Amino acid sequence: MAARRGRQFLHTPGPTAMPDRILQAMARPALDHRGPEFLRITERCFAGLKRVFRTERPVSIYPAAGHGAWEAALANVCAPGDRVLMCETGAFSQWWKEMAEALGLAVDYLPGDWRSGADPAAVEAHLAADRGRVLRAVAVVHNETSTGVASRIAEVREAIDAAGRQHQPLLRPPHRHVDP
Repeated sequence: MAARRGRQFLHTPGPTAMPDRILQAMARPALDHRGPEFLRITERCFAGLKRVFRTERPVSIYPAAGHGAWEAALANVCAPGDRVLMCETGAFSQWWKEMAEALGLAVDYLPGDWRSGADPAAVEAHLAADRGRVLRAVAVVHNETSTGVASRIAEVREAIDAAGRQHQPLLRPPHRHVDP
């Protein structure tokens, strides 16, 4: 006899309770993605994104899970052989590190204990020690769902600034580009 477990919840990267109004909206027939109603919704979304990002320029949407965003971030900022600084915070940071290495990047991986987020002081110290300024990027998992910890991103940004790395423009374009 199977035991009743109650209502099922989506657990990626969860747990995330889906409100009834969302579940009911998902039961409606799909819109024709070539039809006029879909086009109107899309135009409103893109106009809204321009307001969100405070730009008049076109906004691109990259349809992917988080792993796709990782790849786009790395591939559009770095080129094979570049060094990046990453912080160990759990399984997702490990996977992001492995992706960076698969893209040909050299990773300086700051050790962590999987019980706390990225250590801003360690980020600052590592960047300050990079006298030749060979590190191209700092990559930090904000919300590490495998461990339940969150990195203090504002403090990491302050650490980057304190190390003298504030708002540096790209010195050269990356060698590859991931199109949305």
